[in-house]
Amino acid sequence: MDAYDKGSDARRGQDGPGGPGGPDLPDGEADAAETTAPEPDGAPEAAGAREAADVPEVAVVPEAAGAAEVAGAAEVAGAAEAAGAPEAIGAAEAAGAVRPAPPGRAQPPAPRTGVAALSPRYQVGAVVALAVVAVAVCAHIGMVFLHLAPSNTLTKQHGDVVDEWVFPEFEQNWKLFAPNPLQQNVSVQVRAEVSTADGEIRTTGWYDLSAEDGRAIDGNPLPSHTQQNELRRAWDFFVASHDSDDRPVGLRGTLSETYLRRIALLRLDRDGAAGPGGVVERVQYRSRTTNVEPPPWSGEKVSARPTVRELPWWSVSAETRGAKSGQAGQAAREGGAA
Repeated sequence: MDAYDKGSDARRGQDGPGGPGGPDLPDGEADAAETTAPEPDGAPEAAGAREAADVPEVAVVPEAAGAAEVAGAAEVAGAAEAAGAPEAIGAAEAAGAVRPAPPGRAQPPAPRTGVAALSPRYQVGAVVALAVVAVAVCAHIGMVFLHLAPSNTLTKQHGDVVDEWVFPEFEQNWKLFAPNPLQQNVSVQVRAEVSTADGEIRTTGWYDLSAEDGRAIDGNPLPSHTQQNELRRAWDFFVASHDSDDRPVGLRGTLSETYLRRIALLRLDRDGAAGPGGVVERVQYRSRTTNVEPPPWSGEKVSARPTVRELPWWSVSAETRGAKSGQAGQAAREGGAA
């Protein structure tokens, strides 16, 4: 047999070609033998069998190679997890091995939030509450719109209902866009006639309600609507619904008086005007109006003298402060007269 036959299954040892004592190879085959990488130590028999069978080398398809690498990495990850080796598990995950979830272990559902987290009974209650709020908001917006809108069929037929809803708390006007805006400072003041605990009647000093609101608003970045508009709109409502002799004009005039009496009682009670054991029997309003000084360049001359308007005394009725307080005040007046 030819010693240079490539099909021979004879192993090249130290006596083989290129080794000491072996026959010399041609230059081309010697270079090939020198540049051939040594086979791994763990598979010499497989290499010999492949050479003996003269099996041709098979090209590896990239997709198949990737699948094989993933499968191999998955097996490595499984073995590493069983052996408790976190480093090997991290390496397998970095290599792209995706392990399926163990059978029989389902993922927990995502927790419910908001209204969906409530029980069915509370969900129904929440829906009903939202519906009621939505209906109330829409009704209020509709009433205010009809109040501001020009006269139409609805306002002619249901104008009284609209006025009862809007006045006096939700009254709207266009004074901000008037051709001649307000150019006066109006200070509203009130005093009370109080029956003391020992049966005497005394009159308090004047409480400047406008100044109290001004102090609450000054320096406050978010003043309340009550501090800004309650007293001012109540006084404008009264002036617009009374004549020059302070007599009410129509039903709105009486309503404005009741509104002012309630505001007076609330403010006097807040200031402690009645004192310990005292009862407010009557209240009296007055206004002090002064003109705003015009700018120097206008050349306009206005009077700096204030105008005072003093209203008559109003008895505090039982419907505004309770029937019990009204009876106590009447007894005190009778005792004082005796």
